[in-house]
Amino acid sequence: MNVIVNGRHMEITPALRSYAEEKIGRFDKYVSNISEAVVTLSVEKFSHKAEVLLKVNGVMIQAEGKTGEVYSAIDQVVEKLEKQVVKFKEKQHDYRKGEKKSVEMPGAGGKEPVSIIKQKRFDMKPMSSEEAVNQMELLDKNFFVFTNERSGDINVVYRRDDGNYGLIEPAK
Repeated sequence: MNVIVNGRHMEITPALRSYAEEKIGRFDKYVSNISEAVVTLSVEKFSHKAEVLLKVNGVMIQAEGKTGEVYSAIDQVVEKLEKQVVKFKEKQHDYRKGEKKSVEMPGAGGKEPVSIIKQKRFDMKPMSSEEAVNQMELLDKNFFVFTNERSGDINVVYRRDDGNYGLIEPAK
């Protein structure tokens, strides 16, 4: 696994880099196919933030921890990642056995933002709407954009206020 440690508004000391690499390197035991782990450590006012993005076979698992001290922020993000990795492994195990979980996906519309304050680019592998919901949960986000493996169209899954999921598909 390739572990990349970045610092935002702070210098990454060799001791800090070693600590982060050691903590994140432990996930290699649990999930053998992690290709890359990006660790971003930053300082925001009076708190330290640790963000980690694990790339596993085209699936991304993300978590962040925020505390008053950088080492405890790393520990906190590792705890969160452990829970997400366990959830990921359980879903992979269920999926391999053919025990797909049914997810109801009604259509819905959305509003466009007034101004764009952040832009991201990522690879979009074709997947089913169920896989997209799993990916959204692993990233701990409220929505996920993906390429539908059935139609080849760009779709969006999202978490509704009632706890269910929605699917947005383009009209033909």
